[in-house]
Amino acid sequence: IAVPEALGGGGLGTVEAAVLLEQTGARLAPVPLLQQLVALAALAGGPWGDRLLSGETVACVARTPLQRAGEGSVSGRTEPVVYGARAGVLVAPAGDELVAVDLAGVARSPEPAMDQTRELAWIDLDGATAVPVGGADEVAAHLDRGAVFHSAEMLGAAETVMNLAVEYAKVREQFGRPIGSFQAVKHRCADMLVDVEAMRSAVYHAAWALGTGGREAAETAAVAKIWCSDAAVRVAESALQVHGGIGFTWEADVHLYLKRVQLDSVSFGGARHHRARLADVLRDRVESGAGIWPDQ
Repeated sequence: IAVPEALGGGGLGTVEAAVLLEQTGARLAPVPLLQQLVALAALAGGPWGDRLLSGETVACVARTPLQRAGEGSVSGRTEPVVYGARAGVLVAPAGDELVAVDLAGVARSPEPAMDQTRELAWIDLDGATAVPVGGADEVAAHLDRGAVFHSAEMLGAAETVMNLAVEYAKVREQFGRPIGSFQAVKHRCADMLVDVEAMRSAVYHAAWALGTGGREAAETAAVAKIWCSDAAVRVAESALQVHGGIGFTWEADVHLYLKRVQLDSVSFGGARHHRARLADVLRDRVESGAGIWPDQ
């Protein structure tokens, strides 16, 4: 999607990738599309890029820096990584570089996930081969992409679970009338819509900024992840309240959306992490003599 046509991709941009990820969140698609998009941004044009584009293997990505074990290798144990059990390559920071780690023969330990549509695994990287694929700027872009793409997926999930709640409120009757006619339920549904539309604005502004490579990419990515991490969980929890007890049964999909956004909300840093990151970006900008806003 976001890989140049000359390198075998679709030649589209970050905004188009966000549109697609919004739909994977809406459908709870159990596919490593998000991980592929983040990884290909760094690996396209190289040997791993060709393998990922051909479908020969899949990638996993991480935010937490890896430990250097010497020239060309990394060590230690990763945090639980989505699709880490089946991936052929891991893309993650290591010091001030972004590296691609060959996972052939590397030990992995499955970790149960709240979101049953996804797999998590710990990866033991004792001496695994790591090839640099970018410097400090690419590390920053990697973190921004992960934040924006997870936010896009949360947007799709939040909007869908909101729509499920609204439709349920129209047909579920209590005291002889649809529950959607009660003011408390109306207000809860209206609050969900406000959250979702604010998520949409934050996600697509951040996706646009990331695609242009401008100065505001870091802060818009942080803002999107801050808002979406909180709002998506809030929307899913409200949808569950509208459904009542049936929302936690296997006959309903509401709890599946709650579990998806719970995992996405902490992936590539939760709201607290990105609040601190946003504060650092703005403080550095002010201390350097520049204004808070990019055009100042």
